[in-house]
Amino acid sequence: MLSPIAPAAGRLLISEPFMPDPTFKRSVILLTEYSEGGAMGFILNHQSEYLLGDILPDVSYSELPVYAGGPVSANTLHYIHRCPEKIDGGIEIWEGVYWGGDFDQIKELINTYQLQEGEIKFFTGYSGWTPSQLDDELREDAWIVANKFESDTIFSNNEHNLWREVVISLGQRYAHIANFPENPLLN
Repeated sequence: MLSPIAPAAGRLLISEPFMPDPTFKRSVILLTEYSEGGAMGFILNHQSEYLLGDILPDVSYSELPVYAGGPVSANTLHYIHRCPEKIDGGIEIWEGVYWGGDFDQIKELINTYQLQEGEIKFFTGYSGWTPSQLDDELREDAWIVANKFESDTIFSNNEHNLWREVVISLGQRYAHIANFPENPLLN
């Protein structure tokens, strides 16, 4: 069932229900780049075992979760946010959703409790595709592309149900796969 929507920055990739790669199992990815040169994005629903304070000890508010954005450059920290009035220099990738920005501002906002969990999301690493790799995976039905969603979806901390909720929001054409078991052999 080839996804009828083309990939682009600001769109979601939803993994097929039986994705064999454990890194992308039942994942929802926000694409931040898509071009002839390849694609990049962050897995929104795979929280790592780290909190921000574990990675940045100079940040006093250590309770912000950090998500595993993907297998590429897992030792790097990335972030998306929805508060351009507080953080300068971000790139708008979707209506009201920004990638990057002034990191010193972010640390100051966190240290002074002016930035809340629902406003920013941190990732270690990212998901990346070489030129035409994502297109090939789409032809193999590994992903569904979504372009209609609320920004609350991106900043949700309900990682256990996010994949299912996004699939159901795609409508009747896809809703039935939301109930597929994770392991078809256990059905």
